[in-house]
Amino acid sequence: MNRLYHNQLSFWEKAGYALGDGAANIAWRGVATFLFIFYTDVYGLSPASVGFLMLIARSSDGFSDIAMGIIGDRTESKYGKFRPWILWTAIPLGVMLSMLFFVPDLDYTGKIIYAYVTYILFTLIYTANNIPYGALMAVMTGDNKERTSIGSFRMVGAFAGGMLVQGTLLFLVAYFGDVNPSVHINKLDKEAYEITVSSSRYVDNANISTEDGIALFVWAHVEDDVPTKGKSFTMEADQEYTFIIRGEEGLTESSILIIDQEKGYSNSMFLMAIFLSFFMFITFYSTKERVRPPESQKTDLKKDFKDLIKNRPWLVLLIIGLLFNIYNAIKQGIVVIYFTHYLNDPLLAGSFMVGLMLASIGGAMITAPLSRKLGKKGLFIYALFFSGIVNAMLFFCGPGDIAAIFAIGIISEIAAGIFPTLFFAMLGDAADYSEYTNGRRATGLVYSAGSFSTKFGGGLAGAIIGLVLTAFGYDGQDSAAIQGAIPGIIMLMSWIPALIAMAAGVLMMLYPLDQKKMDDITEELQHRRMEEASG
Repeated sequence: MNRLYHNQLSFWEKAGYALGDGAANIAWRGVATFLFIFYTDVYGLSPASVGFLMLIARSSDGFSDIAMGIIGDRTESKYGKFRPWILWTAIPLGVMLSMLFFVPDLDYTGKIIYAYVTYILFTLIYTANNIPYGALMAVMTGDNKERTSIGSFRMVGAFAGGMLVQGTLLFLVAYFGDVNPSVHINKLDKEAYEITVSSSRYVDNANISTEDGIALFVWAHVEDDVPTKGKSFTMEADQEYTFIIRGEEGLTESSILIIDQEKGYSNSMFLMAIFLSFFMFITFYSTKERVRPPESQKTDLKKDFKDLIKNRPWLVLLIIGLLFNIYNAIKQGIVVIYFTHYLNDPLLAGSFMVGLMLASIGGAMITAPLSRKLGKKGLFIYALFFSGIVNAMLFFCGPGDIAAIFAIGIISEIAAGIFPTLFFAMLGDAADYSEYTNGRRATGLVYSAGSFSTKFGGGLAGAIIGLVLTAFGYDGQDSAAIQGAIPGIIMLMSWIPALIAMAAGVLMMLYPLDQKKMDDITEELQHRRMEEASG
């Protein structure tokens, strides 16, 4: 067997490749999880505006993704077709991530314009990075089973990157945004305190809570104020603000935290951007391209598109990828809002997301052995139905059912971790199918489906979140409006994404490549390549 195409890649090359998706997920999961609540609760936009922004910004993704696939296929350099793009975009992607989480000193219209410009630039640079990165997996080896192994490594890296940003960001926001206020405490009874706070500087979007995050706050001079585990407000310099706190014993001045959310988010994402760029450089230097298009293949854009549209496996994967990315993006986009405004414990969201990331890593690690038994198609169908049905059970959980919420989320996420692992490996199979059927290979163009599904799915998810929250009257800076939107928040956390996952499971039954067919394709392509190499 020709080792050029059926080589077993080293652990270090697979791990180096995986760091690239770790970097991409620092950006993508950071945006998917935190940008919506940042825009509504810190930046000051309405949920409808945010949802519309995300939908509009992603509406051109299909064109930019296809364009990047075409460019990648036609790139010629000493580093290969796809690797140089990872190098060229490493720093620009980090810069744009930092700029997304910055609040400019502009009026509302200026902020809207800034949000559109930075978000669109972010998605374009992400495209220039992620499509070549995804296509690289298909040209590191020609063995479809080895690609599944690389896919497992990739998803472990992706989920580790997601865990880094989702598990630490809120704590970093608290650290970098600490206002260090002046605090005066007056004890009323065993578990009730009156506290007065002030700061020597102006803070546009301050958030007050206790260190342990247990106590409930109400404004001291506001009738019928809803008790919550923290309050967001604007702090004028040297102005006193008074709250009544209940539910936590032994409070001292040092127990009271006030966070400047603008400063906290900005500095935290700048740090994440440094990790992102560093990981991308490691991916570039540790990987190698081995599979090339047939030497007889001539550049023909019209033919490439004709082959793509006739590629049934690719068309099915395009729709499936779109649906499971909407599923994942809704869950990621609502989780911080859910924990902040329904469970009244935003920092607990970090622990929940770490649990989900660990579950996702477990799902990625079991994908390869399970796919050998069930085949990629069968495993994908089972995982979609299982994850969706389990996730729907969150609808029945109340604010006190923390253990059940964690258990349901983690069990559902084990299956959800299988989705992207299989998806990107199967895009490589779709590229093989095109070469097998048409004698031509356009790997970058095929992998444009991956980036398109990820970004446009996220845009549709943002629009769905925005529409549902708007329908329930959500306003991130109005406590009463937030409480009225709780039913919509619960729906977005539970059965709305579940229905999308199960719809994807039904559509996956139309996918035409089972494992036997892929084994035949791999064997035939290997035979052709050996003949080409010898002749």
